[in-house]
Amino acid sequence: MSDEIKAPEISQSAEKSEKTQNIKRCLTFESADLPLFISTEYVVEIINGHTITPLPLAPSYILGIINLRGQILTVMDLQAYMGKEPVVFTPQTCIIVLDIEGIQLGVVVDSVRQVTDIDLSYTKPIPVKRQQRLLNGMVTLEDGSVLMALDCPALIRE
Repeated sequence: MSDEIKAPEISQSAEKSEKTQNIKRCLTFESADLPLFISTEYVVEIINGHTITPLPLAPSYILGIINLRGQILTVMDLQAYMGKEPVVFTPQTCIIVLDIEGIQLGVVVDSVRQVTDIDLSYTKPIPVKRQQRLLNGMVTLEDGSVLMALDCPALIRE
């Protein structure tokens, strides 16, 4: 009889562990009026107020470089990279420093919202024929808001 009681507990804990494997801590932010999110696994830090030194002959979406505590970091305009208008710097504009497969990169965004847990098993494909560059899905949160998933590895592939 005790075996019968333990069996459901084991399956419930296995089910719980399967659910928690899909839940990721994510940073939510805005860029080009799009609410986006990325896994905090990629986020090193969030900075602002750095002077960006332009690079000659660089693509238009590369804003330049910054010296971050002795490390030279490339900074890109996420909006321009997605084919939108270049970012307009405001007091809320900041740089999210990412580490993607050992490559550090700064991404300029309009504003950072919050860190939240997102169940990635609810991520759906974006239902349009021509998807935005770098977006690999969307998720609807409990409050009804929709967030787009930014494909971080695609930033360094292209």
